[in-house]
Amino acid sequence: MTTTEQPRPPMPLPDESTRFFWDAVARHELCIQRCQTCGFYIHYPKVMCRNCQSRDLAGERVSGKATLYSWTIASQPFHPFWVDKIPYTIATVELVEQPGLMFLTQVVDCPEAELEAGMPLEVTFVEMSPELTLPLFRPARG
Repeated sequence: MTTTEQPRPPMPLPDESTRFFWDAVARHELCIQRCQTCGFYIHYPKVMCRNCQSRDLAGERVSGKATLYSWTIASQPFHPFWVDKIPYTIATVELVEQPGLMFLTQVVDCPEAELEAGMPLEVTFVEMSPELTLPLFRPARG
């Protein structure tokens, strides 16, 4: 790598349980695993529903609406790719589809002083590099 090249981001390694998620993100859709027996959403993806122990699980598109649950401001990069991107907001958001359905992400387009627990958020898909798009969240519009 020359001094003018941007470091590559750490890349996800999709497996049988997570491929649906990354395939959806590539289409700019947010999909969460859902039990086809009892309807319970499961995130992070598992091989069995923790609600009813069914193995009949599938990725389903969700609204992308959430509320801010908690956050912290990252001021130290954990990887060379993030050096020029700090500070940024790491957040846990609660997706509206189910109480307690938490999603770890970043909040973008919102100054730290405006962050407030319970604020409505919506998903936005941000291209971090040509080979990586991430589902991040921003304040809901309208």
